[in-house]
Amino acid sequence: MRKLLFIPTVLLILATAPVFALPIEKLSLPPGFSVEVYAEGLETARGMAFSNEGILFVGSKNGNVYAVTPQRDVKIVARGLSMPVGLDFHGGDLWVSEISRIIRLKNIESNLDVPPEPLAVNDTFPKERSHGWKFIKIGPDNKLYVPVGAPCNVCLRKDRRFASIMRMDLDGRNLELFAEGVRNTVGFDWHPDSGELWFTDNGRDLMGDNLPPDEINRATQEGLHFGFPFLHGKSVEDPAFWNKRPQTVFTLPEYELPAHVAALGMRFYTGSMFPEYYRNGIFVAEHGSWNRSRKIGYRVSFIRLRGSSPLQYETFASGWLVKDTTWGRPVDVEIGPDGALYVSDDRANCVYRIYYEK
Repeated sequence: MRKLLFIPTVLLILATAPVFALPIEKLSLPPGFSVEVYAEGLETARGMAFSNEGILFVGSKNGNVYAVTPQRDVKIVARGLSMPVGLDFHGGDLWVSEISRIIRLKNIESNLDVPPEPLAVNDTFPKERSHGWKFIKIGPDNKLYVPVGAPCNVCLRKDRRFASIMRMDLDGRNLELFAEGVRNTVGFDWHPDSGELWFTDNGRDLMGDNLPPDEINRATQEGLHFGFPFLHGKSVEDPAFWNKRPQTVFTLPEYELPAHVAALGMRFYTGSMFPEYYRNGIFVAEHGSWNRSRKIGYRVSFIRLRGSSPLQYETFASGWLVKDTTWGRPVDVEIGPDGALYVSDDRANCVYRIYYEK
């Protein structure tokens, strides 16, 4: 063994380097599009957010928060957190989710090498780990939106925070329910024209290969109920809970995705790089099935809209699933300052950059 391998700094580099080159040549994209590995060594990479200076922050399930500089250097800006999968950047600071709290890293862009101590913004969220990791984003109303997943496959808890989307002021105050009946959303965004919140929702398990569908939902206002655990998709009545449903009107999905694709991150495309066909459409990261006789998902899909009406659902990027074997799992999608689409992958531990060239 070479002596250089015993130098700590070299060991650090080796610890974050991939063992094998990722087979991105297997990925299939529409004509004119290309893909590259933007950053590697991001163990269990999940949610993403760009800063004003083009730094890409990446959450994870392993306790780390990463920063990828425009030069593609990877730095760890927080360690030892409880599933910090979700984050957002605003006003020079980084908000990060944990299982039971939201923290804030102040003035993070100027302190990548000596990160600030995390400041607890709100630590009152439930501590259940099942569906306890949280995708978070700051909305156009300058409030932080925080989902609380159902702590089960399918259940009904007295605590109304479960199976909901909540929101609060950026200082952690005025925490309130925004939407109910949401089993587990791991991605949402606001329509660039209407400002309405759209979000993915994962359907329950153990109803067979093809039921129930995953969902793309639209919240036209606060206070809506999206059906869980009583109704799944537009018409699948839950055998255990339908007869216990409350006297309320459920808001049905805008679009039903195939069952078990595990739709996670979603973004409206507002960049200028891609053709006009993709303008204001929705990119969805389909993490992929774990409980289906034949795997499905493991791709990035695209939903073309006319206003707020879905017109077409199609596969945009695929190839992580090869003959029922997978080498990658898309988690989140983000539009970069350059207009490219960035995709995190918690199996290949990386972020891809998908770009278009005429």
